[in-house]
Amino acid sequence: MRTRSDLELPGLDALWRRRLHAAGIRTPTALAAHGALGACRLLKARGHEVEPALAYALEAALHGIPVARLGGARKATLRREVQELARPRCAWAGVDPLYLRYHDEEWGVPLHDDRALFELLTLEGAQAGLAWITILRKREAYRAAFDNFDPARIARYDRRRVTRLLADPGIVRNRLKIEATVSNARAFLAVQEAFGSFDAYLWRFVDGRPRVNRWRTQKQVPARTPVSDALGKDLARRGFRFVGSTICYAFMQASGMVNDHLTGCFRHRELAR
Repeated sequence: MRTRSDLELPGLDALWRRRLHAAGIRTPTALAAHGALGACRLLKARGHEVEPALAYALEAALHGIPVARLGGARKATLRREVQELARPRCAWAGVDPLYLRYHDEEWGVPLHDDRALFELLTLEGAQAGLAWITILRKREAYRAAFDNFDPARIARYDRRRVTRLLADPGIVRNRLKIEATVSNARAFLAVQEAFGSFDAYLWRFVDGRPRVNRWRTQKQVPARTPVSDALGKDLARRGFRFVGSTICYAFMQASGMVNDHLTGCFRHRELAR
């Protein structure tokens, strides 16, 4: 028997009702906690292809009105956002809006700004043993804590500053990683002096141009390559820490030295141009 707390979704077929129930969205309260788009993201994360009609039905249910009474402007917004969510991407991007934005706008884009490269190298080292989304969520706190990743300023950090950083809840409070950031800043400045820029040093490893790979599945993507081996060894020789081959390959992927978007991802073709 249906109770007053059951989720009413007029016009929604039984298949979507079952999927929503399986995802834990069974009542108006549960739907309100997620919102229409949040519910779509949850279903997408479970492997279901979402569509604008679903978002319309969920939004109407939130307001207790028929879909026909949903405003045109709101429907247009929902349609645009659901279509964006449904775009073909690398599976690792998931459905978290922060992760999606990073995948769509940053990951794999050729990076040549020295400060940005130092930031990325630092964050990749901080990520060791953690999920990348954890670091993305702490990124602004890292920028505040580390003087917007200015290597010249970080190179002057002393023990007192390191102690303050160890008390900062916004970053990964790992002494080895924090001390490595300081020593890496000093090594970074030395590379800039020797090569004119870190960018000039770094991109020599791929002859100045991104290497475009054509992986069809995530299982095909390597965790390291001979190039990342060489980069890691050379960085370590120059005094860098937390620059093992796996970290270096993740850095190469993120900085666009290699295009490792899957061929089915819309970004692969855009970046391959």
